[in-house]
Amino acid sequence: MAQELKNMWLWLSTTDLRIELRQLEDEGRDLSPIKATIQRLVKLGDDRLSKPENQQRAAALLDEAQRLKMRKDYEFDEPSDLAGIRKLRPRGPRRYKKRLPDRVLLDRVTGAWLGRCAGCLLGKPIEGVRSAGLWDFLKLSKQYPLERYIRFGVRGKARQKHPSFAAHAAYDKIDHMPIDDDTNYTTMGYLIVKTYGPDFTPVDVAQFWLGNVPLLATCTAERVAYRNLALQVQPPASGSFRNPHREWIGAQIRADAFGCVNMGNPQRAAEFAWRDACISHIKNGIYGEMLMAAMIAAAPYADDTTELLKVGLSEIPRTSRLHAEITEVMAWHRRGLSYDEAIARIHERWDEHNAHDWCHTISNAAICAVGLLWGEGDFGKSVCRAVQPCFDTDCNGATVGSIMGMMLGADALPSEWTDRLCNTLKTSLRGYGTVKITDIANETFKVFKELP
Repeated sequence: MAQELKNMWLWLSTTDLRIELRQLEDEGRDLSPIKATIQRLVKLGDDRLSKPENQQRAAALLDEAQRLKMRKDYEFDEPSDLAGIRKLRPRGPRRYKKRLPDRVLLDRVTGAWLGRCAGCLLGKPIEGVRSAGLWDFLKLSKQYPLERYIRFGVRGKARQKHPSFAAHAAYDKIDHMPIDDDTNYTTMGYLIVKTYGPDFTPVDVAQFWLGNVPLLATCTAERVAYRNLALQVQPPASGSFRNPHREWIGAQIRADAFGCVNMGNPQRAAEFAWRDACISHIKNGIYGEMLMAAMIAAAPYADDTTELLKVGLSEIPRTSRLHAEITEVMAWHRRGLSYDEAIARIHERWDEHNAHDWCHTISNAAICAVGLLWGEGDFGKSVCRAVQPCFDTDCNGATVGSIMGMMLGADALPSEWTDRLCNTLKTSLRGYGTVKITDIANETFKVFKELP
């Protein structure tokens, strides 16, 4: 019998169908017309679902799902088009009138790159680890609460009970930022603006992906969008067509470069982020990238992280779930909840053992907000408090590291966080396989200076 090509990245699985049901419920859709049919397909199991006829049935159901009516009791209003988003956003600074010297802004961009790499490196070895396991290992190895890069080459009970952590001992002596999607995407964002200029379009973003990113190097929403683009599904439909992951974290981790090239202009940073996000995401998946890009653009000019969060929120709909969640996290901080209490509330609301919750934009954005607010303006404390809760650790460490690096500047970042990088970043992108972080920061700053 001839071997069949069955790549789990390219066909609909029972997990995808379960995620679709949860996603539709989150969006406020009336599930009654299709819920039972989807559940019957899930019961087939992946072996039977992978059959062509069942794949066609599953795909048809995803198409039907996009036509479902909204529930009448749904409390949120969440457009995906830029005009609709802007109509519902709160007041904001949009653009800062104050200007900082070039040497200061270059230091901030360099800080953002270094901070992103450091935060990502902190979270990368424990991506996918759940909190019970991580916290037990940290406590047994006397590293709880987390305050610096994790030591994996430990002995005693920590090693015996958690051998999988000990297997990461190579990270104790790492001398660069290794290849990771979180830093690949930052490099891509910079290259998209450099290549196409400030008027780049979603189609330009799509074309860049197809020409520079291997299909199987993408994940979740990006993987589905890539497949759609290859089938000539045009943006922005490429973000919603048969895409159960359309509000997951993928776009949120692509925000950084758009903030870096728009320092002082959070509105345009958010617009650049929208042009990027809409090819693979909808609604809160888009808002997450807009929120983070606006915050990074505002970071050189903001006095504290509370102000930064307000700027970010001013570029997304006040009627959205993401806006409500971040606003609530900020209220916890005002009321004096402890860091542990805030994280406990996030874990109560979002189940880290559920893939949809673990990888969703909103759950991880909430953790980033906690890291920023309870980090008290300290770089190390901020990234550690974004990584310790688990969920998507490398993404959240990278995002908070970037924001804090932009806010503080490279010169202010502690050497204990930057020395291990040895000023070296590795990516999967042609021409940027191994680069000096300061060199790519200089290139990013040059693009910023050239934008009108």
